[in-house]
Amino acid sequence: MFRGHRGYNKNVNRKKAFEMKLIAFGVRKDEEPYFKNWEQQNDVKIKLVPDLLSEENIDLIKGYDGIIGLQTTPYKREYFEKMKDAGIKILSIRNIGIDNIDLDAAKDNQIPITNVPAYSPSAIAEFTITQIMQLIRHTKIFNEKMSHQDYRWEPNISRQINQMTVGVAGTGRIGRAVINLLNGLGTKIIAFDPYHNPELEKRGMYVDSMEAMYRKADVITLHMPATKDNYHLLDAAAFSQMKDGVMIINTARGTLIDSEALIKALDSGKVGGAALDTYEHELPIFDHDLTGQKIDDPIFNNLNERNNVLITPHIAFYTTEAVKNMVEVALNCATTYLNDGKMTNPVVEID
Repeated sequence: MFRGHRGYNKNVNRKKAFEMKLIAFGVRKDEEPYFKNWEQQNDVKIKLVPDLLSEENIDLIKGYDGIIGLQTTPYKREYFEKMKDAGIKILSIRNIGIDNIDLDAAKDNQIPITNVPAYSPSAIAEFTITQIMQLIRHTKIFNEKMSHQDYRWEPNISRQINQMTVGVAGTGRIGRAVINLLNGLGTKIIAFDPYHNPELEKRGMYVDSMEAMYRKADVITLHMPATKDNYHLLDAAAFSQMKDGVMIINTARGTLIDSEALIKALDSGKVGGAALDTYEHELPIFDHDLTGQKIDDPIFNNLNERNNVLITPHIAFYTTEAVKNMVEVALNCATTYLNDGKMTNPVVEID
């Protein structure tokens, strides 16, 4: 982390010194009411741009003090150079991930960054349980059969989740919320995280390694950020160590799974099913209307066509509570820094 901001005078009340102006990129229709309501309550001008920050629209930042952005677009070095030249004082990301952001470039160009580390763990946890249950109960298969008026049960008999072992990889806010819901279902839970939660440790829930989880879990659900160290965490070697028929849930980050290795594991039966709310090459696909268009991604198409794979377009977070929190927390982070020089939820702090 890097602290402070070059040229910032802590003795100056910045709110009184200038009329604060913010610009927000990638603003969806469902976010607009929360932006406008916050703008009225706080008497701060916000320009709403529907497109994500890009080379085509980055010049719009001129004349603004802070940027409210989304992590889902790459933030390249040249963007931070332009931010510095335009006098941008802070970049506030309104979601968790930072894997698309050149953090070194932000530091070099004196642009502090904040994010929203917990907009609604419950939203993602609830969706995770939904997807686990759909896989176990073969809902995609039965929906397809019923669309052809085939109402037979066999051969798609289900298991009960209270007779299964679920491995939770990552026990931050979301992972713990998933564990709380699984507890209510009577599920046996094992967990792995290099940083142990004291309460879960007291309950003896942790295993010593991901390899130990692979050997024991009937279902593995991922709840960790994307980093260089866990890129393709679930690869061919990892799948080979798992129980036959294991089910994989990913509501975290697409790059945690080697998609080609997953396809081979599905073909062999090593993996019995997968629920993917994220995909490593999702950016051109998710949150776009591609009705009637051919998707030029054979890996995605292969996965999407399987009756034991559930793909959703990164919607685990997508609830009214979460969207409201994402907008308001990001705006509050930006204005707190601009007013008082205090960093809330810092990703990069500048000396």
